Amino acid sequence: MHKLKSFCLLLSLSLFITADAQVRDDIVDRNLLQDRQVLEYQPLREADIFWEKRIWRVIDFREKMNQPFAYPGEPFFNIIKDAALQGDITLYSTEDDKFSFPLNEADIEGILFETDTVSVFNPETYIEELTVVRNEIAWEDVKRIRIKEQWFFDENTSTLQVRILGIAPMIDDTDDNGNFRFERPLFWAYYPEMRPVLARKKVFNSLNDGALTSWDDLFERRFFASYIFKQSNVRDERLQSVYSGVDLLLEADKIKQEIFNYEHDLWSY
Repeated sequence: MHKLKSFCLLLSLSLFITADAQVRDDIVDRNLLQDRQVLEYQPLREADIFWEKRIWRVIDFREKMNQPFAYPGEPFFNIIKDAALQGDITLYSTEDDKFSFPLNEADIEGILFETDTVSVFNPETYIEELTVVRNEIAWEDVKRIRIKEQWFFDENTSTLQVRILGIAPMIDDTDDNGNFRFERPLFWAYYPEMRPVLARKKVFNSLNDGALTSWDDLFERRFFASYIFKQSNVRDERLQSVYSGVDLLLEADKIKQEIFNYEHDLWSY
């Protein structure tokens, strides 16, 4: 009986060592983020919305605080792209930013995979032939994203809150010679639909590789640098249509301060 118990103990130890000796580029299996559930928003009633303001922002990946967006291990643009190609989220046309025109699979591939005609030398015929090449948009080409968000004052909780509505990756448009023409959005993604995907994707943390901060955490905690380029207005104009230079920066900062001061101005001490 004693020998049988010893044999079972050695067998269990052997199986444990074998299981723990599997090849992995880590010290443990990372499953905590994969099992994370999205924290649902608090229910709202239309009657409780005392004040609201719609804001459009730009997040530039080249700013120091926003560098995790361009982390080569898993760039933010690739997260959106992979989720769209797998059918986990729906992408919308840039005809407007109201999520009115959903894109089908062919439309998405047409946006993410650009076609170009190049001249290729054929060594058998010694003739240059035109060939259609399908190029995938690289994550390095996406340096900024637009964010559409809604700021509102909830009478039920007496708090000023914000909720992101949509995200649009931006890409430079160039002419045939490679000269910059303008910047344009590729598509719009509906943020509330993206949250389950973003909650399972880790954000790179330069201070702690083991930090379990997800992209949903980053956006909900507002841990990014941005600037305002548009607010809701009667002419639906961007700030750059009215202001320029230093005045443009000052006006964007003025809007930001007005939003944050709104809640404070409601109270008297």
